[in-house]
Amino acid sequence: MSGDFRAEITHLAPIFVSLLFSVGCAYLLAASQIELFSVTPFKEESPGGPVGNALYFVVLVSFGALALFFLLKKRSFRLIAFVTGFALVSAVFLLSMVYFYAFSLVLAPLPTGILVVVSTVTTVFVGYVFFGTRSRLGDFMVLLLGGALGTLLGACIQTLSTILILCFLAIYDAFAVFRGPIGKIARVGLEKLRGLSFSFRDIQMGLGDLTFYSMLVGHMLLYFGVFPCLASMVGVLIGCFLAFKMLERGGIFPGLPIPIFVGLASGFLTAFLV
Repeated sequence: MSGDFRAEITHLAPIFVSLLFSVGCAYLLAASQIELFSVTPFKEESPGGPVGNALYFVVLVSFGALALFFLLKKRSFRLIAFVTGFALVSAVFLLSMVYFYAFSLVLAPLPTGILVVVSTVTTVFVGYVFFGTRSRLGDFMVLLLGGALGTLLGACIQTLSTILILCFLAIYDAFAVFRGPIGKIARVGLEKLRGLSFSFRDIQMGLGDLTFYSMLVGHMLLYFGVFPCLASMVGVLIGCFLAFKMLERGGIFPGLPIPIFVGLASGFLTAFLV
């Protein structure tokens, strides 16, 4: 981050693109009425279930961040490329299968073989862009990946667990950036983690930020409707701009706390009022 950085509205453009894509993904899931699987280990109705689900996600994220920091410290760049590549390729293939299947349900059902072929081709193309080129198209793919992944998470997780997961992760993000592994990873250089971050006009953001913004916005559309979704989107964008303003004072600032809390407040306030 350059010392003369100044936050501008244009810095919100990639986040807006990612959130728009997440809204499109959420609409596709709703229109297809696809049956989704649960991704949380505890039932929403069980005592302490939502808290357990939130802690589960925090543990997963913190373990991943610690593992990446350890590998970066050891300069194990080939192992980093293998681990992140495997994770990204698996995620892209899964998302492609889900969304192409939902798309086929809206238009016309397609044979499983065709869905597999299309998803495989998409995965190979995205993998090539991430790891075989150094074009700006890779950053654009990160925006789409964050939108699609976050929406699927928001669709598969019930409301109380979603709220607690986002709140717990926002708190963890503040700690991890200032005192923990995420801040150390950012100082080493997010650009070394192909497919896990994007850059735009002196701003460097991680895939995780986009994923959890989209998780909030997608969940609001699927569970509460259009107006709470739009309000949460505006809240996330306002929160991001405030976070970017904080970047004017230093080179690093957590991307989740302000956007998530402003987005949650604006979304649920609108849901209550309408």
